[in-house]
Formats: sequence, structure tokens, C-alpha cells
Amino acid sequence: MNIKLRPWTLSDLDSLVKYANNWNVAKNLTDKFPFPYSERNGQAFIEFATKDDPIHIFAIDLDGQVVGGIGIHPQDDIYRKNAELGYWLAEPFWGQGIISSAIKLAVDFAFANYAIDRVFARPFGTNTASQKVLEKNNFILEGRFEKVLIKNNEYLDELIYAVRRENWLR
Repeated sequence: MNIKLRPWTLSDLDSLVKYANNWNVAKNLTDKFPFPYSERNGQAFIEFATKDDPIHIFAIDLDGQVVGGIGIHPQDDIYRKNAELGYWLAEPFWGQGIISSAIKLAVDFAFANYAIDRVFARPFGTNTASQKVLEKNNFILEGRFEKVLIKNNEYLDELIYAVRRENWLR
């Protein structure tokens, strides 16, 4: 199994729409990730994901096939020593260690390319699989905010997980 992170291309559009148009994926992401997910959504996303330099929103490529997405989002102002990690994986590929490998690659990229000290992720309290994969990658639960998110007309907890540079590079 060869997993790599690479820039999105328009040739990824069919796979993106195929895998992103899934409620089991969308229910664990912000409302900026639409459901249903259309070709127009995919085109707009690929345009957005490829505009920055350096590219920091990647396709997760498994043996030449796009199976999800992952991004490192550097923060600014007083948060400038932090970057947020966001990711999703197509449902047929869950439970195979793919997202764990992609997280490692993304955090390696973050600490190699940005003058940051911390990478954080904010999974929903209901997303235990995401919590487990972050813990597997040495992220520490820093906080829980009860019922601060609204998704599908339901209040959800927001969790904050993070890994610090000094703990990552050991």
C-alpha cells in the first residue's frame, strides 16, 4: 500500500465527487463540506485547494487513486505558531491505517515548512474513530467544549487535540 500526499488536479474530480458525496463522511465535517457533494462543489474545491504557495491542502493518493483529502491550515495573528489539521477519508478505505499514515505525512510537512510549534485538530465529540487516529499519532486531548457545535440540527461537543513540535520530532 503506497500512500502519498499530493496536490489536487482536475483529473481527480470524478473520484472526489464519488467519495465526497457520502453522508457518513460529511456528517463528521463542517458545513463547508457540502452534502450532497456535486461536480460543481468539487471543481470549486480543487480551485481553492491549489491556489496557495506552498500547496497545503492535499489529495490522499493510495496506489495512484485519490481516496480522501488532508490539509494543514497555518493560523495568523496571535495564533501564528499553530496550524490546524483537517482531513477526510472515503468510507470504503476506513479502518486500513490510511488516514493514520496521511496524518503523519501532513504533520511532517507542517513542521518542515512552517515556523509553528503546534498542530491541532478539532474532531466532533461523536467522531470516536477520528479521536483514536489522532491519539495513535501522539496527539493529546487538550480540551472539550460541550455542545458548542451545531450539525444536522444537533448540538455536538468539540474536542481539541494537538501535538507539539518537541513531542513530534522525538
